[in-house]
Amino acid sequence: MFIQMNYKSYLSKSAACVVAVSITLSMTSCKNQSGDKNAKAIIDIADMDTTIKPGDDFYRYAAGAWLKKTTIPNDKSMVGAFDELQEENYTQLQTIMEEASKASSEAKKNSVKQQIGDFYKSGMDTNRIEKDGYNPIKGELGKINALQNTQDLAKYIGYLHTNQIYPLFYIYSGQDEKNSTRIIAQFYQGGIGLPDRDYYFMPDENTKSIRAEYVKHIQKMFQLIGQDEATSAKNAQTVMDIETKLAKPSSTRLELRDPQKNYNMSDLAKLQTAYKDFDWKLYFETIGLANPGDINLGQVKFIAEMSKMIKSISMDQWKVYLTWNVINSSASYLSNAFVQEHFNFYGKTLSGTTEMRPRYKRVLGEVSGSLGEAVGQLYVEKYFPPKAKERMIKLVANLKDALKERINKLTWMGDATKKEAIAKLEKINVKVGYPDKWIDYSSVEIVADNYFQNALNAQKFAFRRDMNKIGKPVDRAEWGMTPQTVNAYYSPNMNEIVFPAAILQPPFFYMDGDDAVNYGAIGVVIGHEMTHGFDDQGRQYDKEGNLRDWWTKEDAENFKKQTQVLVDQFNAFVIADSLKVDGNLTLGENIADLGGITVSYVALQKALQGKKADEKIEGFTQDQRYFLSYAKVWRNNIRIQELMRRLKEDVHSPGEARVNGTVYNVPEFYKAFDIKEGTKHFIPIEKRAVIW
Repeated sequence: MFIQMNYKSYLSKSAACVVAVSITLSMTSCKNQSGDKNAKAIIDIADMDTTIKPGDDFYRYAAGAWLKKTTIPNDKSMVGAFDELQEENYTQLQTIMEEASKASSEAKKNSVKQQIGDFYKSGMDTNRIEKDGYNPIKGELGKINALQNTQDLAKYIGYLHTNQIYPLFYIYSGQDEKNSTRIIAQFYQGGIGLPDRDYYFMPDENTKSIRAEYVKHIQKMFQLIGQDEATSAKNAQTVMDIETKLAKPSSTRLELRDPQKNYNMSDLAKLQTAYKDFDWKLYFETIGLANPGDINLGQVKFIAEMSKMIKSISMDQWKVYLTWNVINSSASYLSNAFVQEHFNFYGKTLSGTTEMRPRYKRVLGEVSGSLGEAVGQLYVEKYFPPKAKERMIKLVANLKDALKERINKLTWMGDATKKEAIAKLEKINVKVGYPDKWIDYSSVEIVADNYFQNALNAQKFAFRRDMNKIGKPVDRAEWGMTPQTVNAYYSPNMNEIVFPAAILQPPFFYMDGDDAVNYGAIGVVIGHEMTHGFDDQGRQYDKEGNLRDWWTKEDAENFKKQTQVLVDQFNAFVIADSLKVDGNLTLGENIADLGGITVSYVALQKALQGKKADEKIEGFTQDQRYFLSYAKVWRNNIRIQELMRRLKEDVHSPGEARVNGTVYNVPEFYKAFDIKEGTKHFIPIEKRAVIW
C-alpha cells in the first residue's frame, strides 16, 4: 500500500494511488513542453534549503524552505503532496456532485445522477438535519432498551452489523488465504472506539490523557441524548470498562501483520461448541447467512474472550455499550452538536486539528464513499482521458522488466527461489483507472431530504453485497478501491496492483515533466506496489495468491537477514527530537519504498537509453532530479498529535523517515550528490540494506 488505509481496505489487503492524466512510456526531457515561461518549476530551488548538505539531511535539503513556509490549514492534521492532490480531488468531486444535484430532480429515478445529486443535496440540507437532532436514532435506542437476554443481544448485534455498525467484531467476505479461488466469511477483532488496542494500556502521560478525554467525550455524547450528568458519567465509564476488556485479548498491530497467525479456519458447528456463550446460529441467521460454510476466525484469542464476556457482563451494561456504538457510528449524520463533539475528540484530541473540514467536503467524502463506483463513472467520464489507461499499463510493464532484472542479479537469493519470484512477478495483474464493469447501485433508495437514511440504505446495500460473495468464486474483475480515490494498492491474494484514476497528476505525474521527475514520483509508486508482492508479508503468497511457502530455507533466512538491516535502521530513526519509528511495524512499507526507488531507477535508465544524461534542467542533473522528485512526494508538515497517533497505528513511516530512511541505502543517490564518508547520514556499503 502507498498511504494509510481505512479498516475495510486493510481487511481486503488493499491500498491506493490514483492517476488522472496521460502518461507515456518515455517522457521527453524538457523544462516546459507547454512553452509557458511562467509555468512553476517542478524542482523549485525556492522550496529547498541548500545550506544543508544532501549527505547530512536530504529531506530538509530537498524541502527545507517549503517546510518553513508551508502552514498546516486549520482543518487538517498535516499537509503534503497527498493533501495537495486531495484538494484538487475535492474540487473535481464538488463539480460532479453540484452538477448532479442540479439535474437530479429531472433525472430518472435510481439513475446515477439522481442518486448522487439527491444524496449530496440531503447532506447539505442542514436545516432539516438540525431540526431532526438525534431523532434518526431514537428508534434504535428504544430497541436497545428492550433487549432482555443474550439471545436478544446476539440477534441485535447481527442486525447492527447488517447496517455496518460493528460492536464487538467485524465480519466481511474475503479470499481464503490458502485457496485464493474462493470467497469465505472472515472475522476480525473490533468493538473499541480508540484507534488501537494499545491506547487502553500504554502508561505514558499522553496516552493516559487521551483515555481520560475519551471518557469525557463519551459522557458528552450521552448527555446529547438527554442523560443527566451522573448517569452519563457512569455510562461512559461502563463503555470504557467493556472496551478495555475487548482490547486486552486483541492482537497488536505487529501480530496482525503475520498472515499465518491470523489464519484460523472454523465453521458454525465449531463456533457453537467452542465459543458457546454467544449464539452464533442466531447471529448468522440474522445477517442472512444461515449456512456460512468455512469461516476464518482471524484472531482466535479475541473471539474466545469476547464470547466469555457475553455472560460475564450484565444486560444493562451491554445496553449502555450498544447505545454508545449506535451514537458513535451515527454522529456524522446527526445535528451539529453531535458532529462537533465527535470532531472535538477524534479531530482535535487525537490529531490536533483545530477546525472541522467544511461541510461540503465532508458530504463529498460520504457520497463518494457510499456510492463509490457510481461517482467513479462520472469522475472517469469527466477527468480521465482514454489514452491514460493504455499508456499507464505500458509504464507498469517497464517497471516489471526492471524488477525482473533486479531479481536475476540478487546475490543473496538462489536460483530456485528466483524462478518462483519471477513467475509471481510475471503473473501480477495490473488494473489502471477504473473497472471494466461498474457496481449497480440502482436498488439503493436515495432521497433528497433524508441524509441519515440515505447513508443507512447505502450501508445496508454494501453489507448485503459483501455477504452475497461468500461461498462463491472470486471475481477477479472486482476493484477494492474507487477511481476517484487518491491512492493505490497491491493485493497479495489477487496478486495484482491497482492504480485508480486519481493519482496520475502532479506531484506524481507531470505532463510537461522530464523522465527523471516522473520516474522519481509515479515510477516509484508503481515500483512500491510491485515490491509489496515481495515484502515480509507479500512474499508469503505465491503467484496464485495463496498463502504458501515457496522459498528455500536458506533464501528465507537470507531474506530475514537483509530485512533486519532495515528494521534496525528505522528503529534508530528519531522524529521530532524524541519520537521513535517502529521498524518492525513499518517493515513492509519500508521494503516497498526501498524497492520502489531502486526498481524505478533501473526503469529510468532503460527509458533513457541513447539520451543525454549530463544535461541539467532547472539546475539539476537527471539523477538529482530523480531523487529530488521522490523527496517532493513525501515532504509534509504534521501536527505533533497526528505524528504521535501515526507512530502508534500506521504501518507507514513518517514522510521524513520515508525519505532519509530510504535514499541513504541507494548507491546511485551517493553518486548523484557526490556524498562522501563523514556526512551525518552516510552508511558504509556493507551496512546498507539491499533487498529487491
